[in-house]
Amino acid sequence: MPVKLPDNLPAIEILKKEHIFVMDELRATAQDIRPLKIAVLNLMPLKVTTETDLIRLLSNSPLQVTIDFVQLETHTSKHTPIEHLREFYIPFSTVRDNFYDGFIVTGAPVELMPFEEVNYWDELTDIFNWAHTNVTSTFYICWAAQAALHHFYGIDKYPLDKKLFGVFKHTLNQPASPLFRGFDEEFYAPHSRHTTLSGNEIARCPELTILSESEEAGVYIVSSRGGRELYVTGHSEYSPLTLHNEYTRDMAKGLDSVKVPKNYYRDDDPSQPPVVRWRSHANLLFVNWLNYFVYQATPFDMADIQNLVEL
Repeated sequence: MPVKLPDNLPAIEILKKEHIFVMDELRATAQDIRPLKIAVLNLMPLKVTTETDLIRLLSNSPLQVTIDFVQLETHTSKHTPIEHLREFYIPFSTVRDNFYDGFIVTGAPVELMPFEEVNYWDELTDIFNWAHTNVTSTFYICWAAQAALHHFYGIDKYPLDKKLFGVFKHTLNQPASPLFRGFDEEFYAPHSRHTTLSGNEIARCPELTILSESEEAGVYIVSSRGGRELYVTGHSEYSPLTLHNEYTRDMAKGLDSVKVPKNYYRDDDPSQPPVVRWRSHANLLFVNWLNYFVYQATPFDMADIQNLVEL
């Protein structure tokens, strides 16, 4: 997919070295088509890493995409240079009146806090409500999935005895869903979290559908309003070394609770390289979302998005 990006975004050079196709604004405007408009609310501390991971997956289809990186106004990231945020991110207040074909909300390192105690909770739920009416389909990742399910449907999160950390096998509850076109019956996805959701609690909510689960990792993908919202509890967007970097970071802190990420290193040996077994699933997941839940569902006049009920 030709992804239209700001000329100096650091992800561009990284992705070019991987032979990922991105285009600058001059080339994009020469294509006489309406690109899909995707907004990304990036709540992760290492924003450049997350930007690169998401763009890598959004670039694997023939559709042209324009991405707006959105930032909170009640919280300032401590791990990203302010110059980067000023150049590449826009405050939510400047897009409040806009409509988007798709919206991605990332996870955040606040999962052990009660939702309402997160210092930007009020602004975040305001954004959730805005996406409910101004976006064709929203893709919530990890903590954002838990937060949105709690906000809209009162679903609780529960602490785990130990961190769920590694790459886990998943199965399909709804194999006929367009989201799973091309999927195998079993597939893998990374997880890195301290909390989980109750499948029974979700199943009791008639507005929610569990699309995929894992025997070890629990609920993986949930949908509402026919796919206008997708809640993904794992990190299919992770690059090959992300779990390794998390593991070495936590080891350097001397945390007693650190475990080797499961099913990740060859023979579960940290001295061996990771075995990347989730890349094909990740690409299909994002391409199918863009194609079936965004491109084929969004109206030509984006203002009509607010009249959609479900897909």
